[in-house]
Amino acid sequence: MRAELTAHLARQLARQSGLTEAEYAILATVSEAPDRRLRARDLCKLLGWERSRLSHQIARMERRGTVRRAASAGDARGFDIVLTATGLAAIDAAAPQHVAAVRHCFADLLTPAQLDALGDIAEIITGHLDSEHDTSACGG
Repeated sequence: MRAELTAHLARQLARQSGLTEAEYAILATVSEAPDRRLRARDLCKLLGWERSRLSHQIARMERRGTVRRAASAGDARGFDIVLTATGLAAIDAAAPQHVAAVRHCFADLLTPAQLDALGDIAEIITGHLDSEHDTSACGG
């Protein structure tokens, strides 16, 4: 179910907005950060990605003009991912359609009790993974 739902939503997202799941995830996450700017290390952790995956994806998005890299204040080794005007326009256009698709194919199909139960199940699973297994991304 998860794989089928994810694949359907990814196809619909690409058809409607021209964005991949990875692009959408980055744009949505950075758009919610203060000043639409987020340390790459923090973005990597939020997405649960490996450092190399983030680096390659950011390079592709820089070529499309949706994000740019900028020096991190106070840390010469790190860098920030900054949303560009093009990136902001892309996420602003894509988000309402994507949210509607997720609601149509998932959230609206379940009762409030089912959504609560799913939330409880997710907390148990993620709590287990956090405490019992190394699920850190981006090198810690």
